[in-house]
Amino acid sequence: MSQRIVGLLPMRHTSERVPGKNYRPFAGRPLFEHVLTTLLECDLVTEVVIDTDSSTIADAVTGRPRVRVVDRPEHLRAGEVPMNDVLLHDVDLVDADVYFQTHATNPLLTVETLGAAIATFLEHRSSHDSLFTVTRLQTRLWDERSRPINHDPRVLLRTQDLPPVFEENSCLYVFTEASLRMAQNRIGERPFLFEMSPREALDIDTEWDFQMAELVYRETRRLEGDR
Repeated sequence: MSQRIVGLLPMRHTSERVPGKNYRPFAGRPLFEHVLTTLLECDLVTEVVIDTDSSTIADAVTGRPRVRVVDRPEHLRAGEVPMNDVLLHDVDLVDADVYFQTHATNPLLTVETLGAAIATFLEHRSSHDSLFTVTRLQTRLWDERSRPINHDPRVLLRTQDLPPVFEENSCLYVFTEASLRMAQNRIGERPFLFEMSPREALDIDTEWDFQMAELVYRETRRLEGDR
């Protein structure tokens, strides 16, 4: 029996640090179009739900096959509203066996990585109730009181020999309605950590991020064209 897998793509109209970033031109197209294209090209994805308060975004996607627009209610529109509250609202409106959530600000996410993450979750559902993407870090970390976190300063290991730690990179989350409601969080009680490349995990949060991501995107496309 096939699984109904729904992608949740929340996008606010306003952005504090990078004005209008979700629909700002990025390598010739609005930023959100890049990740939306990726989601729709993945054969495992049944439908993409765009939760937004933006008429600019809604008008651009309304009527597209496999895309549903959800008008974000007023009480969920403020920037300080937790994303988990938005997701709980969305699963009330849209049924699915499995949900995943990503952001318009992850334009380098590939179809291959998305498909692999979903397939990994489906394979490990008996032991893990959710999945989120991480970036491996092998560098010397310190806390605010100058205490080492993941290394012994008296033993100067090469960074590649340090035990890895993993950063939640906010690129992709996979979960079920049951796990979301139980934990009140897109990360459940028994998550699977899915490692992905730092390049793909680039997230646009500042103006510098926007410029860097666009440079990497254009260079990646150039190299692919040279093959």
